[in-house]
Amino acid sequence: MEELLRIMSEVRPDIDFEHETKLIDNEMLDSLDIVAIVTDVNDEFDVEINVNDLLPENFNSAEALYDLIKKLQYE
Repeated sequence: MEELLRIMSEVRPDIDFEHETKLIDNEMLDSLDIVAIVTDVNDEFDVEINVNDLLPENFNSAEALYDLIKKLQYE
């Protein structure tokens, strides 16, 4: 989880990813932020987040994204 928080903070250092739970709902992340995060996550965690995974509920919080990463690692 620490590595994910680092990645997300590098993209948007102005957001408290540890505590925020409405990143998409509150329009805190835009499409370019998500592309940057997905690219880094795919590389760092050796997963492939595809278009079917690009759902608001997977990106509303760091915890939700971490759950998706864990799910993809076990597939």
